[in-house]
Amino acid sequence: MSFQTPAGWGVSVIPLSARTLQTAHYSSIQIEAAPGPVFGVDRQLIRDGTYIVVERDGQIVGCGGWSKRNSLFGGDNGRAKEDGELDPKRDPARIRAFFVHPAWARRGIGRSILVACERAILAANFRIASLVATLAGEPLYAASGYAVVERYEIPMAGGWVCLWCEWPRGL
Repeated sequence: MSFQTPAGWGVSVIPLSARTLQTAHYSSIQIEAAPGPVFGVDRQLIRDGTYIVVERDGQIVGCGGWSKRNSLFGGDNGRAKEDGELDPKRDPARIRAFFVHPAWARRGIGRSILVACERAILAANFRIASLVATLAGEPLYAASGYAVVERYEIPMAGGWVCLWCEWPRGL
């Protein structure tokens, strides 16, 4: 297994992960409305060098990252300009965009990406990390010491909403 930050890479693991691992928590209509605005690629994470891809035998088995930017979730396709940077002295870094290939789910891929992100966040002088997670991500983040502070719905196309949780944690 190797960790790397992608330069140019396929994102097929994102819709596959979302459409497979979210089915116990969301309707098929919610899942299909989410790619792009919710489960989309945020290329700013890649440009910032804060997005990690885990490969096994040349196949992407997981991806996720952290951000020093304002956005909590979602792709950048609807964003008009680059997100402003956060202040490590007062703002939490963002844990962002975790997806695991369904064949590799529950094998420690997400946890290993989370640990790598937390180390990088500390190296960037942030002391708090915050994330917004789907219901499917709750077990990983709860087991890693994050606690839900708020649950809310995110409006999507067609009037559908997804229930999400916000989780801050001191590092």
